[in-house]
Amino acid sequence: MISQEIPKHIIDKCRKKLLKTKYDLLNQVREAQNDMRFSEGHGGDEADQTVRLMEEKEFLNRNERINYQLMEVEMALARIEQGCYGICQETGELIEPERLMALPWTSLSIEGAEIRESMNKKYAR
Repeated sequence: MISQEIPKHIIDKCRKKLLKTKYDLLNQVREAQNDMRFSEGHGGDEADQTVRLMEEKEFLNRNERINYQLMEVEMALARIEQGCYGICQETGELIEPERLMALPWTSLSIEGAEIRESMNKKYAR
């Protein structure tokens, strides 16, 4: 069981990092949408159409990654509001403060991440 809490100053620093990351990710989404609109066009030869399809695929892949990161950030901010930030979802123990500072959206301690990875490998076969 948890015998301590994450210090408030660590949570405050992580909240600031999360909010900045959220802002940056939202800007990336806007930029990607603008880039896609700029490159939209119809017609052209096969090479132009192929390039356009490749750009669309790249846009969709990038957008998917950004949306996943954004979801992780939003969930971390929600955990802060709920008062359960910094608690490993795998072990129930505190996440290392150094890990939170490096990856403020993480929901797993190092041990929890190793357990999760081991389980994923075991059941991925």
